[in-house]
Amino acid sequence: MNPIQDVLIVGGGTAGWLTAAFLAKQLGTARGGVRITLVESSDIGIIGVGEGTFPSIRGTLSAIGIGEARFLEACSATFKQGIRFDHWVRPEGTPGHDHYFHPFSQPSQRPGAPELLPYWLRGEAGAGRAFADAVTLQKAVVDARHGPKRAVDGDFVGPLNYAYHFDAGRFAALLAEHGQSLGVKRVLATVDRVDLDERGAIATVHTREAGALTADLYIDCSGFRARLIGEAMGSPFKPLNDVLFVDRALAMQVPYGRPDAPIASCTIASARQHGWIWDIGLQERRGIGHVYSSRHCDDDDAERVLRRYVGPAGDALTPRKLTLNVGYRETQWTHNCVAVGLSGGFLEPLESSGIGLIETAAYLIGQLFPFNGDMGPAARHFNAFMRERYVRIVDFIKMHYALTQRRDSAFWRDNADPSSWTGTLTDKLAMWRARPPQRLDFITDVEMYLPASWQYVLYGMEFKTDLGAATAALTRADEARREFQAIAQLGAHALRDLPPHRALIEQMLARAGMKSAATQAA
Repeated sequence: MNPIQDVLIVGGGTAGWLTAAFLAKQLGTARGGVRITLVESSDIGIIGVGEGTFPSIRGTLSAIGIGEARFLEACSATFKQGIRFDHWVRPEGTPGHDHYFHPFSQPSQRPGAPELLPYWLRGEAGAGRAFADAVTLQKAVVDARHGPKRAVDGDFVGPLNYAYHFDAGRFAALLAEHGQSLGVKRVLATVDRVDLDERGAIATVHTREAGALTADLYIDCSGFRARLIGEAMGSPFKPLNDVLFVDRALAMQVPYGRPDAPIASCTIASARQHGWIWDIGLQERRGIGHVYSSRHCDDDDAERVLRRYVGPAGDALTPRKLTLNVGYRETQWTHNCVAVGLSGGFLEPLESSGIGLIETAAYLIGQLFPFNGDMGPAARHFNAFMRERYVRIVDFIKMHYALTQRRDSAFWRDNADPSSWTGTLTDKLAMWRARPPQRLDFITDVEMYLPASWQYVLYGMEFKTDLGAATAALTRADEARREFQAIAQLGAHALRDLPPHRALIEQMLARAGMKSAATQAA
């Protein structure tokens, strides 16, 4: 058993270069540590249906050494404070709330104050006040299109929790530049074939332009094709189309009507008859796409739905069509090969799990790195962890669909049918009918979404929890009401303190001596 001295990453894009940069930092590549080579083809474009992230990305960018202003400028990035779900509970035009919000900030829990969720369930926040609006001021800030921080705040910190929207192609380019500055060697070549040794491990990766490449550990970031983990190693893929139905996407890049147009500081996810539309604002354009189920509608109908949403701004645009392979490999590390990104699995971009899973995989490889070459224990640990994370994310995404009151199409009726739910989600919902979700329902280390995220979606979808006799223990109603009132007042203060979203970006770039693409275009 030989120590690992060389790592070969096959495939670039966000998965390849984010993994390369993180491992180069973690393994001391630039200081004579483990050597990292990334091979990518110049003929293969970036696959990206979403352009959104989860708040964990701030820690990742900080860890690899990319400053916030540099990231904003290079990637046309903007701030994301959560997701607004339009018409998920009921069809457009139906009486009742037409949207709910999943904020990234946690419910208020000031020292000495009671937990607010039980009191919200009992109506102490006021009739008709949404849970997210009652327990955090973030929705008020997002509704006003203000940012989550001030330009004077430090990198990656601010009064409110946040992530980003960004241009996927520019992000990959920034990571490639930064990764090479950390000592990663870049090889432009196309993989032709992969040879295995007598044990079934990878022996050689043969490329058209650079010949044979060898390493001690191979990381597959080759996307849906999965050149190493799938084609060469034969690790089976577990499809999830019996639970998550969307398998197609049409995407457009829609310019703003004017350079100073306000920018939404959340993802907007608008439910449609056979899927949903994402709408995210970058500095100079909006990324808009329709994610849908090919079993419930055809491509032409899906494009008509997208064009109705976009309006005249999309008349001259041709949407990009994507086929989504929804599912994951239960064994993502086998022998000397580990998958990261789409080669390991893909779940629809509803809650921005894609880049979060890349971050998780890169972090695990770095933390579990088998320097001595004994890969078996690390592989088993990695596989168990990633399987558990996928299972929990699937339940979280499915919950958005399962609780709908929509019955206007087969797509929504099929999603609301308990036969399409996982057993674990069915059990969770059964428990939560008599009590709200709490931390003991979750295993923190393998969860991507904290208990508050489940609560925001659960009650945003108007799920009913009957506290029953448990209300007898709720003896702090006066304190809870005061806290709800204080949160509303803080929301008004935040609007005075936090700048409009576009102004925040311009201020941060100006402070760093940069100009945004939107300002340059103007």
